[in-house]
Amino acid sequence: MAENDISAETKEHCREEARIPELLSPAGSPAALEAALEAGADAVYCGGTLFNARMNAHNFGDDELRYAAEACHSAGARLYVTLNTQLYDRELIKALRFADFLCGISVDGVIAADIGLCSMIHRYIPQLPLHASTQMSGANTAQAVWLSERGFTRMVCARELSRKDIERLCASSPIEIEMFAHGAHCVSVSGQCEFSAMVGRRSGNRGECAQPCRMAYNGGYPLSLKDMCLAGHISELCGIGVASLKIEGRMKSPDYVRGVTSVYRRLLDEQRDADEAETEYLAALFSRGGFTDGYYAGKTGPSMLGVRSEGDKAATGAVKAGKSAAVIPDYIPKKKKPVTVVREPSALPEKIGVPASELSQPRGMSAEFTSAAQIPKKHPFGLVCLPLSAFRVSDAGKANCVILPPVIYDREADEVLRRLKEALGSGIKHVMITNAGQIELIRPLMSDDITLHGGWRLNVFNSASLSELISCGLADCLLSPELTLPQARDIKGPKRLTVCGRIPLMICEKPVGAKTLVDRVGARFPVIRIDGRDIILNSGITYMGDRQQELKKNGISALHFIFTDETPGEVTALLDAWRRELSPDFRVRRV
Repeated sequence: MAENDISAETKEHCREEARIPELLSPAGSPAALEAALEAGADAVYCGGTLFNARMNAHNFGDDELRYAAEACHSAGARLYVTLNTQLYDRELIKALRFADFLCGISVDGVIAADIGLCSMIHRYIPQLPLHASTQMSGANTAQAVWLSERGFTRMVCARELSRKDIERLCASSPIEIEMFAHGAHCVSVSGQCEFSAMVGRRSGNRGECAQPCRMAYNGGYPLSLKDMCLAGHISELCGIGVASLKIEGRMKSPDYVRGVTSVYRRLLDEQRDADEAETEYLAALFSRGGFTDGYYAGKTGPSMLGVRSEGDKAATGAVKAGKSAAVIPDYIPKKKKPVTVVREPSALPEKIGVPASELSQPRGMSAEFTSAAQIPKKHPFGLVCLPLSAFRVSDAGKANCVILPPVIYDREADEVLRRLKEALGSGIKHVMITNAGQIELIRPLMSDDITLHGGWRLNVFNSASLSELISCGLADCLLSPELTLPQARDIKGPKRLTVCGRIPLMICEKPVGAKTLVDRVGARFPVIRIDGRDIILNSGITYMGDRQQELKKNGISALHFIFTDETPGEVTALLDAWRRELSPDFRVRRV
């Protein structure tokens, strides 16, 4: 039997054992919030005017947020507010005070992504529930455990998980699991996309994504996914253990929010899957050539791809005009009892210092390679890293550090630990983590002679995030490649900075289907495969070889190189250019 082929008897058992999840609807505006409540949402999530991942939505001012909390509680619903962007040092205090305001108006939780901000909220406003945004790349139980130890009560799991993955996670997680059930989703693993930031200087991690995945490459749209729709799996989801089903759409209209929420409300109340008419109605409201359940079903093929056609737009227009055949009666949900949320006020100190680690700064040069064949016999690197999946015992003389995969599902954890144990047994003394939950995952294998380093995928944008990770046992950490040199300079603590190499832009669970992507202006983006997943690389190379004095003046003493698709000869040539501080004769990106 295929992983997601479920018999009628099993579905009936799911209904009998059902725990109906919370229905969580989006609100990009006060009108959308009212639409969600009218349609029967159990909870609504929205963003303020600061620090949320949909900065182009209408969003909510402070008075509107106060009204939103009152409206939700009067309707017997909960309100969650997004604080889910990465933050610079200068923004942390403002974000913390905003979180304190949210606590004061009795919101039911904040959906956050910045490790440093979350640690400060847990310290100063512990009564405010913390939900880990999908931007934190929560894909396994170890991540949920790590989050629970830091005050989180819920984790929004990665959208790439299959039904079996979600079921395992719900069964073992110490905190609630929230999952997306409907709407747009990224082709890259959430929280791990640098495409918009590196190419267009609009950071998806800071709510400014330019959606490069919706653009044309190779004459088609190989990165544009159809919207997710799990309305056909509701009977399973009612018994899987998930706490909350989330509808994406803070950029969508109130009509969309009302229509989608109404359908899912009916399905959850009746604990059944959507019929053909309901699915057609959802597609008419908004789709990109139909829907996909590819990740959930474990079928990540070309059928997941889709673009918004003129026919799709016409179908949506017909629904709005009341002239569509794809119309179903609105579902009138049962009224809920009003809820009262009272929280003790917090007492923030007048001055809140951003913590900085007292550990000494690392020095020298480090590098990560895709394969051992790329590593020169002579090189300047004190730390030489290979992906764990590429490391062989025979490589121990060339490399002294292994990099853990950035995505590890629970079903993959045992194999990762087996390979790591083998690497450590061969003499490897350094391990680079790429997700905070890996600190918990590999704890049983750690000893005093093993040094942990943080990879750039940890999204360290500020001193507080660096400090929190160092407190977990890391010796140092790579900063986000999105930072400018002055921003990197101002971060306090043992840091490394990527100064040379082709930055990976996306990790794709769905295979890209090409070895190179060429965009409309002719830029070429190589695609390689690491750890069983496709990695899209930047078309330009980050290079600071001719600006080494500038690095020194800004106090950057630990320099990191990334080698991905380069041949051994190209690696040697690049290192020679760096040694001689030559200006580049190729397309470069500066820090």
